[in-house]
Amino acid sequence: MSTLTPQELYMRLSNLIAEMPDLAHCSITPEVNQWLGRAVALVEQVDPEQLTTMRVSAQFITTGELRDYNAQTIALILHGALAKAELNAPAAVKGTFIAAGHGFDAFAAVGNVLKTARTDILMVDAYVDEKVLTDYAVLAPEAVTVRLLTEARYKHSLKPAAERWVQQFGTLRPLLVRLAPDRKLHDREIFIDGDKAWSVGQSFKDLATRALTALSLADAELGARKIAAYQDIWDTATPL
Repeated sequence: MSTLTPQELYMRLSNLIAEMPDLAHCSITPEVNQWLGRAVALVEQVDPEQLTTMRVSAQFITTGELRDYNAQTIALILHGALAKAELNAPAAVKGTFIAAGHGFDAFAAVGNVLKTARTDILMVDAYVDEKVLTDYAVLAPEAVTVRLLTEARYKHSLKPAAERWVQQFGTLRPLLVRLAPDRKLHDREIFIDGDKAWSVGQSFKDLATRALTALSLADAELGARKIAAYQDIWDTATPL
């Protein structure tokens, strides 16, 4: 019997699909075999009726003319399992899997995370442009402070966009932007009220444009470590 919560099952399936290798063409490396093993284990938890088909397709993934068929079968089973897992997942995490080209899904998924904030949002991304403000930060509730932590690698369209934001919204939508030292930021993160930590699979400027991705909610222990680490970086960062 599964010891994973509905939220954990949904998030793990989302991340697994976001990391799916090109099963129809890739070399079957130890990493791909590990991925297939995780896929089989999650299907067993969420959709056991598909388990035998999943195992056979994974076992014979490299079989000649059946390779395309087996790869497609695995993808269909996983997407079906994700749909089932989403039915049982808490509302706060639903819709956090984002398919390539689904820009509105990205907009909605990030919005669903940001709207849970009550006082403070910290968004972390070394490569942001104005899109982080025009498409995402604007979804935060009024009166919630939005903090943006980036690096000198940010796109130069960000600075004028931030200046116009402050001119228009002032204290209604407080905005602070700081620059961390180069090569200091390795992840894309959203931290809500110093309590919840979400990892974002791609830069906000590229979200859903080229590949599958997902928003992942860290468990409480990992989330607390991330929040503390990035707060330390924020405290010593330079205002834009």
